[in-house]
Amino acid sequence: MLEIRPNVARQYIDAVSVFEAWEDAEREASQVRGGMYWHKGPPSAPEAVYLVRTSPKGAEKSLGPKTPETERAYARFLERKQLAQERLTALAEKRKEHERMNRALRVGRVDPIVVKVLDRMTSSGLSDFFRVVGTHALYAYEAAAGVVVDDDAVATRDIDLLWDVRKRLHFATALARVDSSMIGLLRKVDKTFRIKDLDKYTAVNQDGFEVDILRREQQGEDPHPIRMSDDEDDFWVTQARKAHVLMDAPPFSAVVVASSGAMARMNTLHPLAFARFKRWMSGQGDRDPLKRRRDALQAEVVESMVAQYLPQWQAAAPN
Repeated sequence: MLEIRPNVARQYIDAVSVFEAWEDAEREASQVRGGMYWHKGPPSAPEAVYLVRTSPKGAEKSLGPKTPETERAYARFLERKQLAQERLTALAEKRKEHERMNRALRVGRVDPIVVKVLDRMTSSGLSDFFRVVGTHALYAYEAAAGVVVDDDAVATRDIDLLWDVRKRLHFATALARVDSSMIGLLRKVDKTFRIKDLDKYTAVNQDGFEVDILRREQQGEDPHPIRMSDDEDDFWVTQARKAHVLMDAPPFSAVVVASSGAMARMNTLHPLAFARFKRWMSGQGDRDPLKRRRDALQAEVVESMVAQYLPQWQAAAPN
């Protein structure tokens, strides 16, 4: 485990500041998407004008007749929408500049496909339903710590996404809002993604990169089996042993950088909860011995990282 160079650290800090400002601008702009217009009354009562709010998908809601109050609301909305869009456009350009600088200074090393998937999930409003678990979580921890861990600890060609089955109804609404399925969303990133014939919880692209979607073991009224959408070609989510531990652990989030310089936010779990889970996995006799050794290595790396570089997470360790 090596500390990143000072110039790389400075660039990462500056890039994250711009990225987080862009996130704030995106949230602000989302509140004023759609529009407002004055709906004229019928020919028999042309003076009966109403203010109407429109959603991005064309739904309409009347906000009341034209009055000084609704005229002020209309003016405030237009001003807020213009300012939000101007700020978002400016920060999007700054984000691109920093992504170019990230690439030039070799700030990141995450596989670009991972960052593209995370970015697509965020832009589609789906990131809050998932946590990155497994090996790729180490990239979030090392980014926060300002270090680079040994390649042996992070070598993998798949990403594990833990889906919160408790939020399945809200997830279905959010997925319908973007007129897609989970496999459809991945194909917007890479059109070669396909669900594997034998492992319906895994999608693989032409380069052999895999996306696995996991869930906790069935509890209470959890449906099982469960497909992520009505699309017949979509994921069937697999149950993972003790996955409820990963879902219930405190959250951890960091901006990760691809080798291309692109950035995305990765949501995962408390690093010591991750380490504890990996310790447990390394002791499972029915697990592949090579994976068990890597589990133990990852637990050791993350524990050391927290002790040396992330002491604030040591104090907030889960029970």
